[in-house]
Amino acid sequence: MGTEILEQLGLAKNEAKIYQTLLRERELAVGDIANKSGVHRRNVYDSLNRLVEKGLVFQILQKREQHYQAVDPKKLFEILQEKQEALAHIMPELERLYQGTPHEDDVYIYRGIEGWKNYMRDILRVGKDVYTIGGKGAWTDERLEGFLAQFLKEAKRKNITFYTLFDHEVKASKHKVVGLLGKNYRFLSAEHSTPAAVDIFGNHIAIFSHVGGGHIPDDSSFTMIINQDIADAFRTWFQLMWNSAKKVPEKSGH
Repeated sequence: MGTEILEQLGLAKNEAKIYQTLLRERELAVGDIANKSGVHRRNVYDSLNRLVEKGLVFQILQKREQHYQAVDPKKLFEILQEKQEALAHIMPELERLYQGTPHEDDVYIYRGIEGWKNYMRDILRVGKDVYTIGGKGAWTDERLEGFLAQFLKEAKRKNITFYTLFDHEVKASKHKVVGLLGKNYRFLSAEHSTPAAVDIFGNHIAIFSHVGGGHIPDDSSFTMIINQDIADAFRTWFQLMWNSAKKVPEKSGH
C-alpha cells in the first residue's frame, strides 16, 4: 500500500518496500528485512544505504548484527518540501529558457492523464477563449476532479470563456459535463458525431481521439499543433458549425 506514491517521491521500488516493512515491524535485522519485504538479501544492503542517506532509516548498533528502523513518516513531507524549494529556486531560470524558445510553429504529443493536465495548463498559460468541436465529457474523469476545480477557478479569474459543440451522445445521456464549462454550448446532430474532438485556443489546436464518457485511457495520446493560421481556420470552421448546431432552449421560470 502506498508503494507507487513513495516511488513518485523519489524512492526506488525496493526502497519503498523496505521502508514500509520497517514502518510496520519497527526494528529488523537485514535477514528479516529481506524475508518480510520480499526484496532479495543482496539488494537489501544497497537499498538500506540509500534510505539511510535520505534520512528515512537509521541503524541500531548491535553486538552481533546491525538492525534498522524507519524514522517518522512525516520526514517524507520534509523531503517533498526540500524538493519544492529547490525547484522554486531554479524556476525563474527554467521559465526564462522556455520563454526564450520560439513556440510559434510546433507539433508535439501529450499522453495519458498527465498529458491532459499539461494541456489544461497550456489553456491557462495562453489565456484565450477555448472552442471545442465534438466534446465528449473527458473533463469529468475522476482523476482530474481536484485539478479541474483549481483549473476552472483560474480560468474564471483570467476571463477565459468556453464555447463547446458537444456530440449528440452527450445530450442523449444527460452527461454531467454539460454546463460544467459554462453556458456557451450547443449539440451536434447524431450523424455528425465522431470518435475525435478538436480544441482551439489562441494559436493552439489540440486533436483528440477515443476519449469520452468521463474517462481518459492511460495509453491515450493526442496531438498539439501550434500555428496561428491553422488555429484561425479551425475557429472559422467552428463558427460555421456553431451557427448550424442546435441551441439549448432556455428553461422557463414558470
